[in-house]
Amino acid sequence: MKSLYVRMSVLFCSIILISSFMGFFASNFYYQVKIKPQNDAKLTKMAIGLQQFVQDHPDAVGEYLLSTASLGYKLYLSNGQGDEKFYGLPFRKNDLGEDVLQNVLAGEVYHGVAEFPSQVFVTGFFDNQLSNSIGLPVHINGQTYALFMRPDAEVQFGELRIFFAVLLGVSILFSLWFVLVTVLHVVKPITRLTAATKRISKGRYDIRLNTRRRDEIGQLASHFMIMSQELERTNRARQEFVANVSHEIESPLTSIQGFAHALKDSALPENQRLEYLSIIDGESRRLSTLSKQLLTLSSLDYDENALQKKSFDLRAQLRQVVQIMEWRLTEKELAVRLHVEDIILLGDTNLLYQVWMNLLSNAIKYTPSGGTITLSAEAAGGSCKVTVADTGEGISAAELPMIFDRFYKVDKARTRDSNSSGLGLSIAKKIIETHGGTIEVSSTVGTGTTFTVNLPLL
Repeated sequence: MKSLYVRMSVLFCSIILISSFMGFFASNFYYQVKIKPQNDAKLTKMAIGLQQFVQDHPDAVGEYLLSTASLGYKLYLSNGQGDEKFYGLPFRKNDLGEDVLQNVLAGEVYHGVAEFPSQVFVTGFFDNQLSNSIGLPVHINGQTYALFMRPDAEVQFGELRIFFAVLLGVSILFSLWFVLVTVLHVVKPITRLTAATKRISKGRYDIRLNTRRRDEIGQLASHFMIMSQELERTNRARQEFVANVSHEIESPLTSIQGFAHALKDSALPENQRLEYLSIIDGESRRLSTLSKQLLTLSSLDYDENALQKKSFDLRAQLRQVVQIMEWRLTEKELAVRLHVEDIILLGDTNLLYQVWMNLLSNAIKYTPSGGTITLSAEAAGGSCKVTVADTGEGISAAELPMIFDRFYKVDKARTRDSNSSGLGLSIAKKIIETHGGTIEVSSTVGTGTTFTVNLPLL
């Protein structure tokens, strides 16, 4: 029984059947405790009335008992000496003890209804046994008789019993049918989700599920769709990452191989030989930088303990970054505005230093001569905000959401820098997020770009 549909169907059907049996047991218990004494008292009262009439009209005993039986009662009249008569339909079982008969003839009232033994599956009210009756003595023409009576359930409740039996049976059948249909309605989306997981495991992400439902299953399907789309995006990113790494490695290796082969020519002029060696040196450095960047990303992705945090002076670190980049600022005649508060941060100094170097380097690279770069830092509300703004060419709105993707390079002017691998901003974002912070960017084409970094304080 591995199928969820079979399990749920059996469970719900069992609940319906068990509930029906428990309801019957409860109603039977209620009859035994509450209704049976009331029925006994009511029948006793009727039997006393019948006794008085028979004793007052001894000549009409037979006719009166017959008319009473026709109204839905069973009667038994006996003098204990062989003279006995039944009125109405016969009792299902003539199980009256001789001692009971003699006690009634002696003047006792027999409460068979109240004393009838309780049964689990049969309600005593419908058990047409002679012992399940009311008995009392009757004096007719100077002779004592024992009169026993009880309601005839077949006459009084025959059609009603059939009606309720059919009603209960049909209700249970319809309930079972509706349970099977309802369970199928519940399980079917789960079956589709199972099939979808199998498709995803085979590398197929074109999943379409019914997300119009507003219940938990609809939410699950919606989240599953989002997950499949994210997996598809991650898979594409992985493939692009592998392709980009291969391209970034292949390009300098091809240059190195080509110029190394050219250097084998003994007739190569000295100045050209030095130029080729310089190119090989530059390409080797580029490969070294790329490998370091990939190692940094790998350690940040998979090693939670990669950070070596300690307290440091943020203002001093940012001043150091500006000083190191001073020759490039002077070369492009760029003005730098530094507005940094005295802030003590807790973080990995080497990795955060790499973030500031990357952001400032990009600002210098894409700001035309005579432009301005603003570097500011302030502390507020338990966090530190560092802003790097330039008056450069800016980034288009279409490209802005993708600049943090690995190996992504903005078109046009930004691709002219052959030393760029497209990993700098990806690494910067990963470092900031590993520190529990955020990095955001805003830009307007022709006006400039602003990077805003938020980091938690001590």
